[in-house]
Amino acid sequence: MHEHVRLTAWVRGRVQEVGFRWWTRSRALEIGLVGYAGNLGDGRVQVVAEGARERCERLLELLREADTPGRVDGVTEIWAAPRAGYEGFAVR
Repeated sequence: MHEHVRLTAWVRGRVQEVGFRWWTRSRALEIGLVGYAGNLGDGRVQVVAEGARERCERLLELLREADTPGRVDGVTEIWAAPRAGYEGFAVR
């Protein structure tokens, strides 16, 4: 059985106004996750994803890779129990 989790990641760098949220949405949907990606006032993007732990780990790997839109300087994440309530993956 696959453990379901909630990943919250804060991505810093040049990640706003470069298509990063939409890129993240596409990757999350391909992987089979639900949640959202949204801009924060300090220039970071917050990503909340729920699903199987291995799928969330894959998204986290993709967020840290060099071929994302813009430039990722770092990613901080926390893990928690899923809260549910998401349909699809939104851009905020």
